[in-house]
Amino acid sequence: MAMTDADLAAHLAQVAGQLLITVRQSGAVSGKALGKAGDATANQFLVHALQHQRPEDGLLSEESKDTLERLDQRRVWIVDPVDGTREYGEARADWAVHVGLAVDGAPVLGAVALPDAGVVYRSDAPVAVPPAPEKLRMVVSRTRPAAEALFVAERLGAELVPMGSAGAKAMAVIRGEADIYLHSGGQFEWDSCAPAAVVLAHGLHASRIDGAPLVYNQRDTYLPDLLICRPEHAAQVLALVAEYQPA
Repeated sequence: MAMTDADLAAHLAQVAGQLLITVRQSGAVSGKALGKAGDATANQFLVHALQHQRPEDGLLSEESKDTLERLDQRRVWIVDPVDGTREYGEARADWAVHVGLAVDGAPVLGAVALPDAGVVYRSDAPVAVPPAPEKLRMVVSRTRPAAEALFVAERLGAELVPMGSAGAKAMAVIRGEADIYLHSGGQFEWDSCAPAAVVLAHGLHASRIDGAPLVYNQRDTYLPDLLICRPEHAAQVLALVAEYQPA
């Protein structure tokens, strides 16, 4: 029996994650070389599997040459074989595998695997988001926290939670490890398509930092900013971002 789109996304994200762990555990490569080997291995699997399972759909992957044929297709799979290559190469846990599906530009379906946690978050199977704590927490880049995020965190009195990949940060809001994820330092469509689909299905807020919707399968794949948060914080965060003035 053919898999549904949702089952396919989750299955591919899980298997790619297992492959990546196997490559890392082999001990044959380490550091940056491990990141490159993992990227290549996972990408080959995801690309071949999607082309076999969904030959009529478009495909956009961080690790493959882009072809503009996808612009003529309503359904386009958008994947990031290793989101957080640095963290994966350093054998940290805050990396992810993204498999998303955009239809007419909207992130309608996605799966985000956190392989070291042994879990795949799916847009078709939302889980209960833990209750909000008393103190706000904002997840930010562990190496380059966005200036807007630091400004908003200060104004809200939010605790900063440094973390690696975009997928790991987005899932941290679902997992109850953070309340807000605000990014403005530059991303591409594969960084946010699957996470956006998953968090929206969980009833969370996902948009650009000016409140505009996230739109995918564009000619220019650069999608520089992102806000994911509990819905009750969205209006205040967006207002503070609009108030922010660079020094």
